[in-house]
Amino acid sequence: MAQVAERLLVSTEWLSEHLSDPNLRIVDIRGHVLPASEPLPHYFNHEDDYKKSHIPAAVFVDWVKAITDPDDPRHAKIAKPERYAALMSQLGIGDDTFVVAYDDAAGMFAARLWWSLNYYGHKKVVVLDGGWNKWVAEGRPVTAEVPSPEPTQFIPRPDKRWMRTADEVAAALHTPALLLDVRTPQEFEGQFARAIRKGHIPGAVNFPRIEMLSPNGTMLSPEALRQRLAEKGVKGDSREVICYCNGGVSASYAMLALKAAGFDNAAVYDGSWKEWGNDERRPLE
Repeated sequence: MAQVAERLLVSTEWLSEHLSDPNLRIVDIRGHVLPASEPLPHYFNHEDDYKKSHIPAAVFVDWVKAITDPDDPRHAKIAKPERYAALMSQLGIGDDTFVVAYDDAAGMFAARLWWSLNYYGHKKVVVLDGGWNKWVAEGRPVTAEVPSPEPTQFIPRPDKRWMRTADEVAAALHTPALLLDVRTPQEFEGQFARAIRKGHIPGAVNFPRIEMLSPNGTMLSPEALRQRLAEKGVKGDSREVICYCNGGVSASYAMLALKAAGFDNAAVYDGSWKEWGNDERRPLE
């Protein structure tokens, strides 16, 4: 397990070979999002699919409600420390637990769990590259048996380097920092929005999450990512890159991709467009 401690992604082959490893916790966080042009609701979990079939020993996490703040009107902000810690403790995720997260959305929700665990100080977490779709396509083992992990203690240690607030983003507008908007081009251009106002944060560049993926749903190679990022103005300098989307989920995948490409100075604006676009005080383009 120590050999992958510094990894961001693991392959289906690796997970298949390590299903019985001690201290391994596999988390199924499948779900989907409807386009902004569609009527509400837009966010769904795939718990019913999990109950029918999942990777052996995997526990399920509802990305819509379980790891979000129920008091936040945007229904996407990451859960507060006490709520988040209670869930992770219930799932048996403690300091020594190595977490592998997977979904059926090309890593989007798995990356959200990866980001949130890192934000709360748990660094032993990776994303299954290609996720459920690749696992099933390769004929790897599945089960309907729901595990009952032994609870443990998860201690949240928020690492502010991983998150940016609206005020911090506003302050960054007057610095060399780069804003990376990973929503669709239609949302970026103001055709649709999940907020009252349409458009994007001034100076942001658009890099849709789908452009970070290979046709089979795995992440592009580090070399390909660096090339794509360079085309967006993200190069090998020390400028901070702040990723945002609608509610921080796709932005979490963008941060994962940035780190995979070798960029360490990145963070997620967790409020994203749902916060910025609904705040009349904030400028937009």
